[in-house]
Amino acid sequence: MPAAPPAAERVYAHIKRGVLDRSYEGGTLLTEGHLAEAVGVSRTPVREALLRLEVEGLIKLYPKKGALVLAVSAQEIADVVETRLLVEEFAVRKAVPASPRLIARLEELLAEQQRRALAGDLAEVADTDRRFHAEIVRNAGNQILSRLYDQMRDRQLRMGVAVMEAHPDRIALNITEHAEILDAIRAGDADAAAACVHRHVSRVKVLVRGDGR
Repeated sequence: MPAAPPAAERVYAHIKRGVLDRSYEGGTLLTEGHLAEAVGVSRTPVREALLRLEVEGLIKLYPKKGALVLAVSAQEIADVVETRLLVEEFAVRKAVPASPRLIARLEELLAEQQRRALAGDLAEVADTDRRFHAEIVRNAGNQILSRLYDQMRDRQLRMGVAVMEAHPDRIALNITEHAEILDAIRAGDADAAAACVHRHVSRVKVLVRGDGR
């Protein structure tokens, strides 16, 4: 049986999961005592985990008070969407003509997203959504670009859940738009694929604009 992860790692995973799936929404004040009790550890690993999460920009520490979960700001949304458009439109053009392996993987991820949506697990839907796009970026063949894209993972997941909570109709539309991107890639039409990506990603900024400031 594998060893249990260190206490600080367990606290870190607990808080991060809560922030990304919005169990801990923006504006929530987390206390060391509450977190220690929730995970079943002492306060020392809680402090270590909170420091790490502050560096990642998910929380703000207030000595003797606790940690404030930072809301998704309008500027952050605009920055993420702008960066995604630059990376993803370029990547999808580079991915065409696509290998059979890429097409098969995108079909698999699209089917997985449909299953997650039926189960109603928004965090898992958002994760599968992100992996669909990341697969295209990886297949552009630029490792630096792929690493840059991966740095946005947490922000994308938070925004994805926020969009689906505020606009439940987007879940089905999101899957439809992914199918359109896949169809264009399968057809070998780089211009159409880039246009689909642009429309799809641009909608995020409009939909999440009211979620935190």
